[in-house]
Amino acid sequence: MDSDYDDLDRRLVHALQIDPRSPFSTIAEVLDVSDRTIARRYTRLRSTGAVRVIGSINPTALGATQWFLRIRCAPAAASQVAEALARRPDTAWVSLTSGGTEIACTVRTENDADSEALLLAKLPRTPRVEGVTAHSVLHAFYGGSDSLIAKLGALDDAAVTRLRPPPIPARPGPVTLDDGDRALLEALAADGRTGFEQLAATTGWSPTTVRRRMAELRERGILYLDLDIDWRLFGRGIRTLLWLSVAPAHLAEAGAALAGHPEIAYAAATTGPTNLYATVVCSGQAELYRYLTTRVAALPAITHVETAPVIKTVKQAAMQGVTAQIPK
Repeated sequence: MDSDYDDLDRRLVHALQIDPRSPFSTIAEVLDVSDRTIARRYTRLRSTGAVRVIGSINPTALGATQWFLRIRCAPAAASQVAEALARRPDTAWVSLTSGGTEIACTVRTENDADSEALLLAKLPRTPRVEGVTAHSVLHAFYGGSDSLIAKLGALDDAAVTRLRPPPIPARPGPVTLDDGDRALLEALAADGRTGFEQLAATTGWSPTTVRRRMAELRERGILYLDLDIDWRLFGRGIRTLLWLSVAPAHLAEAGAALAGHPEIAYAAATTGPTNLYATVVCSGQAELYRYLTTRVAALPAITHVETAPVIKTVKQAAMQGVTAQIPK
């Protein structure tokens, strides 16, 4: 594991995954260290980009469609196109793969017109873009509020139980968002641990209203709290994208199996030339090889496997322009 991090760092990050807004005093008590130690450790990890608590939006709860794009470029143009995509408010996880000639990214579109404009008009006509493959997400088997940290975490069951907050009741149904909601979601995207007093100042609401509205947005499935981390914290150094073809009768079974693998950070059924997508996080090439030749090889009815190692991540979770993604 990376020498910059130790067991207390990993235990702290696992505690934050269980309850991202847990008070430092609660975490300190469970980890049996002082409040000051936890605050100091978190400040160091956040300032170096090792961990960040973020408020994320579930696009499907707002009627949006999530797409995975594979964009083939002329070798000299890939970095420029990737940087341009990263500046868009509707993109996340913009990465260079396949020796730097392909870009993989996640895009959210609010309606069919947005999808058509981006996928059929803008991208194919971008100079030096040689081809675009689009996969819309049909069903997520793992990811979003499910975190790989839960599989790799350093805490024992007793500590997890002490830290776990009460379950959030699900209240499906349409939600109308106003400017205060957009300001709240924008602030939480920047820092998911922002205090209620500061959020109140940002939204113009009272702290009590902020607390209640956050709870409502989480119950409606619109808002979830997540961690953006440096995977070297847990000894994982490389990220690889998997594109698999599975016989339709076995798609649900294969996706559920992938979701249980400790190497999988995200897995989803998609449309497109392949129908199962996954993000794999491993310690190195040897571990990736073992994973592909054992766990992946054992999946039912796999007819095609394509791997795309990520050589550079240009943008991770969306960090700005959240309000541009929220319908008015």
